[in-house]
Amino acid sequence: MEGHIINLPNFLSVLRIILIPFFLYYFHTGQINTAMVIMIVAVLSDWFDGQAARWTNEVSDMGKILDPLADKLCLASVAIYFLWIGELPLWFVLFAVLRDILIFIGAAYVRLRHSVVTTSLWPGKWAVGFVSMMFIVMVWPHPIFVRYPLKEVFLYLSTIMLLYSFIQYCLRFYRIHKGQDYLA
Repeated sequence: MEGHIINLPNFLSVLRIILIPFFLYYFHTGQINTAMVIMIVAVLSDWFDGQAARWTNEVSDMGKILDPLADKLCLASVAIYFLWIGELPLWFVLFAVLRDILIFIGAAYVRLRHSVVTTSLWPGKWAVGFVSMMFIVMVWPHPIFVRYPLKEVFLYLSTIMLLYSFIQYCLRFYRIHKGQDYLA
């Protein structure tokens, strides 16, 4: 693995993973303000870890694995929780979690078989952004979020971007497997 394993960007990715049970606990016990702060810290750390990696020249293979892993764990955990309390449909949670599992398997395959550590693609980053916005709308009891169907808007935008990014990841893995040029 290239780059340092212990650095600010990787710390931020690990922090996102650590924050998951705290968010779930505080939201479930009705401590919405604390849950919101934790969610905002997690979303900002997702943005900031990539920026910090570029600013400090600490882009590492470990970070290329940790960042998307943290995204996938956060998405799956929160989505499953919202399914459990009846706030998300089963089809969306199954689709999002299965998509992430398949992308993780594809990335592991090209890493082991072709020694290529892939990075996140921009459609995947947009998908995570839309899912994050949907979760924020679901958690923050702002009157606008209650009055208008923003959760549904972000649900369908998330679904479209999750599907589009899944196709892009599959194409990338296929190109790597066939020894063709691919987007890094």
